[in-house]
This record gives sequence, structure tokens and C-alpha cells, in this order.
Amino acid sequence: MRIVNRVLLSAGTSALLVFVNVSSLMAAPTPTKKIAWAGCGISKNAFMNEMAVAYEKKTGIKVELLGGGATKGIRQVASKEVQIGGTCRHVIEKDKSMMTHEDERRVELRPVAWDALVLMVHKDNPVESVSLDQLRKLYKGQITNWKELGGKDAPIELYARKGKISGVGRTLRELLFYNYDEEFVAMHVKEETADLEKDMVTNPNGAGVTGVSSARKLKGIAKILKLDGKEPSYENIRTGQYLLYRPLYIVSNLQEKDPEVKKFVSFVAGEEGKKIMRSVGTVPYEDAIGLWLTYLDQQNKAMSNRLHVAEPVVNKAKLKTAKN
Repeated sequence: MRIVNRVLLSAGTSALLVFVNVSSLMAAPTPTKKIAWAGCGISKNAFMNEMAVAYEKKTGIKVELLGGGATKGIRQVASKEVQIGGTCRHVIEKDKSMMTHEDERRVELRPVAWDALVLMVHKDNPVESVSLDQLRKLYKGQITNWKELGGKDAPIELYARKGKISGVGRTLRELLFYNYDEEFVAMHVKEETADLEKDMVTNPNGAGVTGVSSARKLKGIAKILKLDGKEPSYENIRTGQYLLYRPLYIVSNLQEKDPEVKKFVSFVAGEEGKKIMRSVGTVPYEDAIGLWLTYLDQQNKAMSNRLHVAEPVVNKAKLKTAKN
């Protein structure tokens, strides 16, 4: 009798446990998975806005776009504040050593796209094109009037980002001067690229460099100048005929374990991601891997110019310098 009672008690307990477990599964809501992304506005405009929408539609997983800039796109991933980042510059070294800056270690930068740097001016500016050498002299304060570029007799009011580690500022220093410490001479120095773009387009004498994907969003209120007679079109960027360009990276932590994060990175770099990029006019990285050769050539030319061209005296009395 005791054996029978034990069997019945055991069976009853098992049934109760099964009921409780099934009930718990039925009652527990499925949490909505979310991936947090931080990074530069240029990556956001180039492909991330559309990428986030497409990925959520496909998987139900929301990709939250937080912005913050190229530096945060690296450092917030390194510190695990966000899972994914976007940046338009390489990692930087600590001081002048070859060691990666401690705030930018433990991350992987995967190139996924190409972006052009463009000189943007007011929509009514009559100038159509500048040369690479003229752009270099513009940032050195050696060209200060629009008539020197074929425009009206008016001062050029150059806009630049504050600091030297922003995506645009660092790449310009690399490709124009081969000197990350190069001082830019500008009338207007801004904390954020968005502020630079917003203020510059309302200034008839303004000029400033930004990414082509961001500049395209300002069509109708700003004008993109040609560089050495070449427009920053999809084909000119893809073939390297437009000379100022750089890779855009997606950033992940080397210790990242979440499979959903890895799936998203694969989505962006894969065929579906490439198709999305092409649809918005952005060149996928693997469509133009050969651009690295032109990129390195541009670095070499900038280094040669730095070593062999004497520095003329510049009157900086009325200008500001974009320092750290």
C-alpha cells in the first residue's frame, strides 16, 4: 500500500511540475531583442538607416541607432556600452607610439563600404570645382578668397570640426597632409559634423568638408563641388576616379558572444547588405577592394608633399585653428 501511495504521489508531483512548467512557458512573454548601435552620422546616412529597417523586417530584431560620432562608434563598443558601432576612421595610436589607444582596443573593425569626402558650399555659389592642391591650400589658410577659385570677390569662411580624431578631420589630415597633427585654419570650428553642415549651408561664403552620403541629404540647399573636375558619383567613387575617399567600418567587440550581433554583422557585410547599399548609392567595400591601392598612393603623395613643399607664412590673425 505504501508503495502504491508513493507511486501515486510521485505521478501527481510530476504532473504538477509539468503543468507548472507548461503554464510558465505559456505565460512568459517573449522579450523583444534589440541591438544598440553607436557611430558616425556618415555611416548612418550611407547605409545604416536602411539597414536597420531591413533587418528588423527580416528578423523582428530592432537595431537602435544612437549616433555619437566616429570615436564613440569605436570606444563605446570597446567598453561594451553598445554592441555594434559604425566608424569612418581607423583606430588611433596612443601618443606617437605604434600601440593602439587603450580606449580603442578589444574591437574588430570590418570594412563594409566606401565613402567620399566632398567640399560642400552654399547652393548659390558659382564655383563648380576645386583641385586637390587647392583644397590643401584652403585648409592651410593659403587660399582665402573665392575669386582665387574662380568665384566672386568674397572671403572664404571655412568650417572645420573641433579636434583631430573625428572621422572627417582625421582622414583629411591623412590624405591631404599625411600628418594627423596638421592644424586646420578655419573661421568656424564646430563640435559636431551635424552643426557644421547646418550652419554652413546658410552661409553664402561658407565651405566645409563632409561625407558624400550626408551632403546628398542636403540637396537643394547645398552644393557639392567637383574635385579635379570629377563628381563624387557612384561610378567615380567605385573606380577611384574621385580621389578623396575612405572605408566605412562596422565595429564589434572581440569578446562579443551574442550570436544575434554576429548575425547582424554578417547581414551588413553579406549580399543582402550590399544590395541595400547599392540601392542608396553607397559603394559596398567588396565591390571596389582595389581602391586600397589608390588610397595608399594618395597617402604617398601627401607624404611627399609634406616633405618637399616649404611652409609659406600665413596670416592667421582673424582665423581660428581647429585644435584638440
